Amino acid sequence: MAASTHTVINQPPPLVGYDVFASDRALGEAVARHVPAELAGEVAGELSALGRAAGSAEAQEWGARANEYPPRLRTHDRYGHRIDEVEFHPDWHRLLGHAVAAGLTDAWGRPSGHVRRAAGFLVWTQTEAGHGCPLSMTHAAVPALRTDPGLAAEWEPRLTARGYDGRLAVPSSKPGNLLGMGMTEKQGGSDVRANTTAAVPLDAAGEYLLTGHKWFCSAPMSDGFLVLAQTPGGLTCFLVPRVLPDGTRNPFLLQRLKDKLGNRSNASAEVEFDGTWARRVGEEGRGVSVIIGMVAATRLDCVIGSAALMRQAVVQAIHHTSHRNAFGGPLADKPLMRNVLADLALESEAATVLGLRLAAAYDADTEDERALLRIAVPAAKYWVTKRCVPMVAEALECLGGNGYVEESGMPRLLRESPLNSIWEGSGNVQALDVLRALQREPRALHAFLREVGAARGADHRLDGAIKGLLTDLADLEGVEGRARRLVERIALVLQGSLLVRWAPPEVADAFCGSRLGGDGGLAFGTLHPAQTLGAVVERARAGG
Repeated sequence: MAASTHTVINQPPPLVGYDVFASDRALGEAVARHVPAELAGEVAGELSALGRAAGSAEAQEWGARANEYPPRLRTHDRYGHRIDEVEFHPDWHRLLGHAVAAGLTDAWGRPSGHVRRAAGFLVWTQTEAGHGCPLSMTHAAVPALRTDPGLAAEWEPRLTARGYDGRLAVPSSKPGNLLGMGMTEKQGGSDVRANTTAAVPLDAAGEYLLTGHKWFCSAPMSDGFLVLAQTPGGLTCFLVPRVLPDGTRNPFLLQRLKDKLGNRSNASAEVEFDGTWARRVGEEGRGVSVIIGMVAATRLDCVIGSAALMRQAVVQAIHHTSHRNAFGGPLADKPLMRNVLADLALESEAATVLGLRLAAAYDADTEDERALLRIAVPAAKYWVTKRCVPMVAEALECLGGNGYVEESGMPRLLRESPLNSIWEGSGNVQALDVLRALQREPRALHAFLREVGAARGADHRLDGAIKGLLTDLADLEGVEGRARRLVERIALVLQGSLLVRWAPPEVADAFCGSRLGGDGGLAFGTLHPAQTLGAVVERARAGG
């Protein structure tokens, strides 16, 4: 027998067998802050159960295998019959089944439902991000369907149910349903008013036949899809089921699956409609106004999803550097590495605190909170999703060459990190949406200023940033060219105000100094070294 060439030493142990929720102090504090005291124990218990599952070796293996074995398109069966099905790995279904059972499509009808679901989504997405797409779309479809009470009564109980069945079958025969959406077409992208898919009315009220296409249709095995099409009255929203009530397949022609950046577990398809039956949602010509509630909800999920990627990235970076020795001691204890880790931790906590605050605004559902969401959701979507890419890349670098290897999980996080800045409108779309709210909805600006004003006087750098922002807001003439700069400031001031009010002093101080006070560089790891960075890193640590 050949002699062993070496002994493996100085390699970190796997980060498994930990509670993803309970070990996330920022998330736990946010949930406790936004959930009524009488529900606190119940909510913490359910999220901790989900957190233990998310941190288990089994769930991590599900996520890895769902990406290792990507979905396959089957347009026809062996006899030549059109079936238009996508085969997913069994672990994809296990991930979805666990998520649905945990209530990740059930926010709209239970106390503190949005905070509970957002926290759960942030926890469970850390196992695997791709299956979050159908979860998000199903959750977000509810406000659109509520514009038609009859449709809502039929579909909402199934969308919020805790049962999952991945087969294509009559929706009413299944323990729960998933919904997707198809908005964009080849020629239009975010400009959905340029859509050409046509809807011809049938004799039965609210029923139409569609002819056309959709350029991106994710999770194509969902039970139904909300789509936009042109009617005699203008752009209109429709519900398209995959299987009709009599059990026949609705024409839903899958042309191909995209070879895309990001996760490999989910399928994004090009689909064509050819005499496809659809039910109108809302009035003719009101498609954009019907769908806007769904868009806002999925935009918040973009924030939460990015926060999940950030959290998992910083957790892995701290874990690796704490167990990896170099130059006489653990990497995490080296002053420069500690600076990098603390900076990453700040970004992660700021994203988490902001996302949960917006979820709480959904739960409150007052006029003032709805006005705040009008500005805060697109601003948060713009900024948090943009910060995700460089933050995850820096965390990967903390693992060195080990982080560049697929088995580490870091490349999967990095590939996924650009997604949320594109999905539901890229950066310019979000910035312009904030401008529209500023110019057309004075109550939205008032709600935002009231929110950030709650922290005035607590930090001079925050106060200075608010003053500078007010100067920018005083003159909106020709503002489009500087919209990104303005929206970035809005997001940073909002994050800073929340951290000053709710985070430990060392976190708020480091954030305000580096993000609002000019005492930080453009790269991560450029915090002022005099700050108590070790405490920031320890706060972000998870597991052993």
